[in-house]
Amino acid sequence: MKIVFATNNNNKLSEIRRILGEGFEVVSLAETGCREDIPETGDTLEENAVQKARYVFDKYGYSCFADDTGLEVYALGGEPGVHSARYAEETDHDSNANMEKLLRKLGDTTERKARFRTVIALLEKKEKQENGTQEATLHIFEGKVEGSIITEKRGNEGFGYDPVFVPEGYDKTFAELGMDIKNNISHRAKAVRKLADHLLK
Repeated sequence: MKIVFATNNNNKLSEIRRILGEGFEVVSLAETGCREDIPETGDTLEENAVQKARYVFDKYGYSCFADDTGLEVYALGGEPGVHSARYAEETDHDSNANMEKLLRKLGDTTERKARFRTVIALLEKKEKQENGTQEATLHIFEGKVEGSIITEKRGNEGFGYDPVFVPEGYDKTFAELGMDIKNNISHRAKAVRKLADHLLK
């Protein structure tokens, strides 16, 4: 089954392809000819995911899905949340700067519980209307994993905040556990499994 994933983030693309497996051909934006920087101006993960999927559908007419992921730290009122990729000032997807800001804000507090949350928005193309307009059905899938933020980075695998996040029930960070384990238990894996279950029906 072929489906467009509205991303040019190679880390996300590789992770999604591994989780979905060989039954799906996941195509990136670049592979469809879309090289625009799609805006993410929503106030929530849901809004951003829908905005990205809608942009691709409206402009290119593909059934597609998009995701947005946030790290939500309870002691910081849910920060960085929807701003996770651009948490550090004047940066864009600078993981080290983002982690340094997070650890600095948490300081020596012992309340370090957090969760990762992924929201996937899928737009499935409907039959064309008699007037020639193309519509799509929207589906939302969510995955969450609880855990905690440690005081210093550990591990070399994964990306984003993986070196400082220890999932509940483990004593290693996502970056230490490695992609095989992460792809079985992560927030994104849970959301993608819901997506796959829907697509296979």
